[in-house]
Amino acid sequence: MATLAVYNTDGKEVEKIDLSDDIFGVEINETLVHKAVVTYLANNRQGTQSALTRSEVSGGGRKPWRQKGTGHARQGSTRSPQWTGGGVVFAPKPRDYSKKMNKRERQIALFSALTSKVQDEKMIVVDELSMDAPKTSAFVEVLKNLKAESALVVTKDKNDNVVLSARNIPDVATTISTAINVYDILKYDSLIITKDAAKAIEEVYA
Repeated sequence: MATLAVYNTDGKEVEKIDLSDDIFGVEINETLVHKAVVTYLANNRQGTQSALTRSEVSGGGRKPWRQKGTGHARQGSTRSPQWTGGGVVFAPKPRDYSKKMNKRERQIALFSALTSKVQDEKMIVVDELSMDAPKTSAFVEVLKNLKAESALVVTKDKNDNVVLSARNIPDVATTISTAINVYDILKYDSLIITKDAAKAIEEVYA
């Protein structure tokens, strides 16, 4: 069992917590972690880019000038790519960039990412994280107490005050335990997770 210190929002250790080695202490699989990141980024692509080919632009129905004797290079259509307003040679068209990973691969990638944070001592467990009202300065103070600048903050359930307090802070993002993903874990330097959220993750993958 991985044993981590649990801190309060003042940055003081209040207890210890044992986390499952099946989730927070696995052998890191870098291949699946890379695949998970590529899949996440690909699935976020809209794929709506589009441009017109020479067969789709208007005009150019006749030869702009005769073949010989003008002093110009021969041209067959004003829709050719070298003309202003002509078509694009290999025009991008809408396409689906999405990729798939099977369930077990996603799990192993997630466990590997979580384990890497534990091994690098970048996972900070807090006893609870709640805000009486949205206040960015108060949340900045919490981050300072926990010695975290770039952090992904994970709570068990959505807390609007926490989300609103953190959203204007650079390099800080919030999420809930059921929406955690490999890309966000690796993107931020630290992983701040509530004790309830850590246990919720264990229950989901038990």
